[in-house]
Amino acid sequence: MQRTVFWVLASLGTLLFVTGCTQTQASEQVVLRFAYASNAQPVKDAMAKFGELVEEKTNGEVSVDYFPDGQIGGERELIELTQTGAIDITKVSGSALESFSEQYSVFGIPYLFDDLDHFTRVMENENIMEPVYQSTKGLGFVGLTYYNSGQRSFYMMDGPVETPEDIQGKKIRVMQSETAIQMIELMGGTAVPLGSGEVYTSLQQGIIDGAENNEFVLVTAGHGEVAKYYSYDEHTRVPDIVIINEKSLTELTESQQQAVHEAAKESTEYEKQVFQAAVEAEKEEASEEYNVQFNQVEKAPFLEAVQPIHEQIKKDPDLGEFYQAIRNESNNEDGG
Repeated sequence: MQRTVFWVLASLGTLLFVTGCTQTQASEQVVLRFAYASNAQPVKDAMAKFGELVEEKTNGEVSVDYFPDGQIGGERELIELTQTGAIDITKVSGSALESFSEQYSVFGIPYLFDDLDHFTRVMENENIMEPVYQSTKGLGFVGLTYYNSGQRSFYMMDGPVETPEDIQGKKIRVMQSETAIQMIELMGGTAVPLGSGEVYTSLQQGIIDGAENNEFVLVTAGHGEVAKYYSYDEHTRVPDIVIINEKSLTELTESQQQAVHEAAKESTEYEKQVFQAAVEAEKEEASEEYNVQFNQVEKAPFLEAVQPIHEQIKKDPDLGEFYQAIRNESNNEDGG
């Protein structure tokens, strides 16, 4: 890891020297370096829109250079590089931020959100989200906005998941998240934390029986070639979070900072417009090209299986209030 960070720092340092652009040279154009890992097309389009809007809103004073598709590391590395200022901006899953701020761990709770409307109300409530975005300020970066990364459901090799019992005895890939691990264990399965780049071969070789993610892994990542059953239990909706190096932001002029914040929010609105159409296109291609079968499930048994996670978080002295604020935006009258 240290060698990787050193190499990236050296490479980016050379690039910075060649371009002659820094955030401290107010008289010259500012170039913000935005790196990200592999993503679905609507998220890539939203990140590109962010750069277009920043340049437009600053009359060319600030531009954004991109380092896409994991060129300089995975999400954990990109967060650390944003901390140091080796890059200025990245977009990562909220789950990847859990070890930097425990508030992000709440988003991994299964069935935290009733549906997409509930999710959107929470994510666009500044009273709820601004403290979360600022919770990493002392670590060198802050949140700018969120993107919808869709719902996460189970997809398997040997048959559909219809009840939690179908997870029993199965090895399921999850993200590096303690909450995700606990969820699988409560359903009787074995959680296997893996990086996204390891999932295809692990499925192919039978190291795991299935995984959980949104529909874009089926075609974009090719998982539909080996896992033919996608079941809509919709256990989590973990937001993607755009973060920026704190120093990179504060060294911009006040009007430039405002432009960055406006561009971030408008890029979120753009992503909301294109996301669902992209999901439907992915499903159609997965069905036609890979013969993936999609099935709906009754969610109540899954929710019941993971209730210990909810009870645990309600009692947490640090996170219980945050959890309840999210549940209070629920469609259910009691916020339960």
